[in-house]
Amino acid sequence: MSNPSGSTSGATSGPTSGSFAAALTRHKSIEQLQAEVGTRRDFRRVLGLWQLTGIGLGGIIGVGIFVLAGQQAAANAGPAVALAFIIAGIASAAAALCYAEFAGMIPVTGSAYTYGYAVLGEFAAWLIGWDLLLEYALIVAAVASGWSGYVMAILDAMGIHLPVWAQGAMGTGEGRMFNVIAAAVSLLIAGLLTIRTEWGARFNTVIVCIKVIAVVLVIGVGVFHIDPANWTPFIPERVIGEDGRGHFGFPGVVTAAAVVFFAVFGYDTLTTAAEESRNPQRDLPRAVLLSLGVSMVLYIAISLVLTGIAHYSTLGTDAPVADAFRNLGMPWISVAISVAAVTGIISVMFAFLLAAARIWFSLARDGLLPAWFAKVHPRYGTPHRPTLLLGVVSAVVAGLLPIGEVAELVNIGTLSAFVVICTSVIVLRRRRPDIPRAFRTPWVPLVPLIGIAFSIWLVSQLPWITWERFLIWMAVGLVVYFGYGMRHSKLAKG
Repeated sequence: MSNPSGSTSGATSGPTSGSFAAALTRHKSIEQLQAEVGTRRDFRRVLGLWQLTGIGLGGIIGVGIFVLAGQQAAANAGPAVALAFIIAGIASAAAALCYAEFAGMIPVTGSAYTYGYAVLGEFAAWLIGWDLLLEYALIVAAVASGWSGYVMAILDAMGIHLPVWAQGAMGTGEGRMFNVIAAAVSLLIAGLLTIRTEWGARFNTVIVCIKVIAVVLVIGVGVFHIDPANWTPFIPERVIGEDGRGHFGFPGVVTAAAVVFFAVFGYDTLTTAAEESRNPQRDLPRAVLLSLGVSMVLYIAISLVLTGIAHYSTLGTDAPVADAFRNLGMPWISVAISVAAVTGIISVMFAFLLAAARIWFSLARDGLLPAWFAKVHPRYGTPHRPTLLLGVVSAVVAGLLPIGEVAELVNIGTLSAFVVICTSVIVLRRRRPDIPRAFRTPWVPLVPLIGIAFSIWLVSQLPWITWERFLIWMAVGLVVYFGYGMRHSKLAKG
């Protein structure tokens, strides 16, 4: 069966010679991918618009809103931390608009990996898929590790004390050997995602609602206690600290924007559930934009309220929002925020473990990893094998290792994916302007170029140790691809 591009269904749409270069650049036909949308039966289509939006909100709203807003106000931006979120939001929105175009055009599991496969070719797709596996798994491990600290504080307050060896990973305190709570929650989320996608999605939606209600509560109560004097000066005067680093002034706002940027992505996780969406071409673009839009409104509002009820210099604590209300004499609000933070962080783990498992499934379904991982559970219709394996890996990492610098790998992975997506939109608009698009990114190529430029700039700010570990992971990926994936690829077999 032929398609409008002249390629044959089931074959590559690029060169068909046996050359090495042709193998690296072979790519899927977009028409073939679109034709398969209604015929694939790997997953059960059970997710609607609000459940998809819940996954996106769950991935975005987390430590950024409860911790980073206050800490960056104290360290770099002052009350202008709201402006830092706007700058970061513009950059993130550029990538979100590009994700929305692809999500409506190619609603297939795999997100950036699948989009790259269709536009840039197999080798580029493999690199981004391998990259995303590391990114998403480390986010789960890092968040689980941070979450365990909140839970242990609650247990201590209740008079329940874990053995010292079980309180944290090696190197985080004397006598500590394994973070039992972090490992347990990683396995719990993996089990929940294995049973039924819709059950997990409903649970996640409830958790996200609790989180959003807590944020709205903070804004609604805090707005009546704002002292406009706390907003003056809005951008504090530039100073040089004892460590020789500059703080505040407009450069400080830009520095804060670079930090909080990592709190305004996560919407990409919902695009990995494309084949579980009831109406993917309509709902995926809407969910991407809706989740980012709601999150940005909440981030900006809480930044203004937080710096209005407390002087920015007092917000550099581990729990700035809760502490600010405690200092106002409203401990009940402080407790509500702490509970919401503990429950809300679970939704971050849910979103990213779901995404990691579906990336792994897609790689295996395309033949780049063993097909054993591309089997869904006969009863529950979930990719149970990669889900459980990733749950175990995340549990081991969260239990044994202090995350610290390792978590910075998350940043480089996300930004690399953003560059691929934004570049692919520009390439495909020039190469195939005729393809119907359920959503069109406005102002191409300006919007994608903004996303590319901002992502490259942020990558350049990462420390060298992050690059070293990233390159090691990529080297392992090259061995896997050239040793297995290149020969077993479904496209290699025609």
